[in-house]
Amino acid sequence: MRVFITGVCGFVGSSLAESLMATFSGMEIVGIDNLCRSGSELNRSRLNALSVEVRHGDIRCRSDIETIPAAEWVIDCAALPSVLAGTDGHGSARQLVEHNLIGTLNLLDYCRQHNSGLILLSTSRVYSIRDLCSLPLIAEDGAFRLQSEELQIPHVGPEGLTEQFSTTPPISLYGATKRASEIMAEEFSEAFGFPLRIDRCGVIGGAGQFARPDQGIFSFWVHSFAVRRPLKYIGFGGTGHQVRDVLHPRDLSRLIAAQIKAGDDKSKPRLMHVSGGLTSARSLKQITQWCESRFSSHAIDVDCTPRQFDVPWLVLDSGLAKRAWGWEPTISTENILSEIADHATDNPDWLMTTSG
Repeated sequence: MRVFITGVCGFVGSSLAESLMATFSGMEIVGIDNLCRSGSELNRSRLNALSVEVRHGDIRCRSDIETIPAAEWVIDCAALPSVLAGTDGHGSARQLVEHNLIGTLNLLDYCRQHNSGLILLSTSRVYSIRDLCSLPLIAEDGAFRLQSEELQIPHVGPEGLTEQFSTTPPISLYGATKRASEIMAEEFSEAFGFPLRIDRCGVIGGAGQFARPDQGIFSFWVHSFAVRRPLKYIGFGGTGHQVRDVLHPRDLSRLIAAQIKAGDDKSKPRLMHVSGGLTSARSLKQITQWCESRFSSHAIDVDCTPRQFDVPWLVLDSGLAKRAWGWEPTISTENILSEIADHATDNPDWLMTTSG
């Protein structure tokens, strides 16, 4: 079996390639990456050692995609993943659309041509910022907590948001490109009959992540803490109470392996949440407390100025994945943070190496 992975030298793409090679006997993986991120070459060397074929190319360029041999499955891990992408100081909106939507369209054309199944990695940031900011929350133990007994907004419960939560704008330019990609993927799959799975992921974290403040916040926070780089609580009263869930890529890879094995099983849902869920969710304040116990205290600056796309609480309910696939995460937040901290200790220059 051949699998084609885009963004293969990124944190998620390289992790999935490594896991799938270990899971499937005789698996052949060909990947493409534009190698624009600092640190990508480190993963390229590791993947080459695993006999993963890495090609330097760009999914925005259709001719680069056309050189890839036919594959049974495509896993799309390539994107500009920051919610700030396309805004002032964070690249152009046109570049964002070309990367995240036009690139997806090129892949959909590849899937149509070769009848390849597509696993599209999407994001929790397709959801309405206005509705997320309207959730009833209280501060408790250094974190916002959902007051589920007072919920007036549909499709959110004690375990978090369901897949039917509002995607009404504003959702950010980044979120819009990902939601548009989901819609186009569903239309192509219906029109041309190839298998499709859309996995909406929360925050993904683990050792070796290219840590930046606008993506990979768990890794960025721990690495910054370890080397005493400045950190700041922004917005929401400067308390650091804002909460996200976290998922390890090895847990994601278990589900993707099951999706590949199932083929075009139409009894399985096309779109679902894949996240660490409520048990994994932590606030910045709680991550700080964990880091203090691991490394020692470190002063956190405060900026109460709100930012346009920030949300106070975003946790995905992955109950559908559990019911449909028997899947649930197995790697705890404690283990994820410990893995990141060990990596930070062993690689004190990691932020400098990978922040470009």
